[in-house]
Amino acid sequence: MTYKVAVMGATGNVGREMLNILHEREFPVSDVIALASHRSVGREVSFGDQVLSVQDLAKFDFSGVDIVLSSPGAKVSAEYAPKAGKAGAVVIDNTSHFRMDPDVPLVVPEVNPQDIAGYKKKNIIANPNCSTIQMVVALKPLHDLATIKRVVVSTYQSVSGAGKEAMDELFNQTRKIYMNENTNPEIFPKPIAFNVIPQIDKFMDDHSTKEEWKMMAETKKILDPKIKVCANCVRVPVFIGHAEMVNVEFEKEISAKDALRALQKAPGITVIDLESDMEYVTPAEIAGEDNVFISRMREDQSVDNGLNFWCVADNLRKGAALNTIQIAEVLVKDYL
Repeated sequence: MTYKVAVMGATGNVGREMLNILHEREFPVSDVIALASHRSVGREVSFGDQVLSVQDLAKFDFSGVDIVLSSPGAKVSAEYAPKAGKAGAVVIDNTSHFRMDPDVPLVVPEVNPQDIAGYKKKNIIANPNCSTIQMVVALKPLHDLATIKRVVVSTYQSVSGAGKEAMDELFNQTRKIYMNENTNPEIFPKPIAFNVIPQIDKFMDDHSTKEEWKMMAETKKILDPKIKVCANCVRVPVFIGHAEMVNVEFEKEISAKDALRALQKAPGITVIDLESDMEYVTPAEIAGEDNVFISRMREDQSVDNGLNFWCVADNLRKGAALNTIQIAEVLVKDYL
């Protein structure tokens, strides 16, 4: 059986990656439609060897569409995802708008694929935040093994998580520094070239950022509401790939060796240890890869039953587009 698929936000970083991965993984499509704002109408995007002409999202009729892959921004998705759902399509939304809606499942297929069954309430499935996705993929086998009590995570997030204009800002600021020109920030609150910024998204009343809140709230919804999470999210001058240093405290005794064995058996994870040629993995080495990479696993001597590890993934793929396609694959296999 084949499916008619529409991609909202098809001209953005994630939208283009969705189209690439749909083709790479040979998703059973009968037709693919590229949608974006009126400003992008007529632009061309690639789907394998095909060239798709972008259509106007505001004028599009979703009747007859089976699946909508959505990454047009939260405000746009808030308007058009429900319209697509009411027309009979199942929307898999990569924006933040629906993630904490109790009637919308928030899914990482390696962690909670069974939650996809709840999509019928609104015909919408939410894709989690990029930094949350890679962390919960790593945490799931460890939680099954020894039950997680608390997680403290510090993220090192690439600029592509903020979109194409953010990537352009890093490129242009880097060039201007070498040319002795002013580097006035427009996308980020402070210069990003040769710098790190401890703010992703807006500040909240408790002085944490919205990104840090997302990691806490989404982990609870996806994995276990009992897990306590402290997140510290930092933007770094890297184009693609998010990295995280994760500290985990467990209810039961667990060794680094036992943790590595569990992770090696888990889907979607590649383990790199110090005895290997790579020793550990950096974002530059995994751009374009599908898995979550774990390295530097060690026991935390400051607490009972604690572990530390380094977690890296391509935020445009597993952190966004790939996870969306994987949800669609489970959807068509088990539910449609």
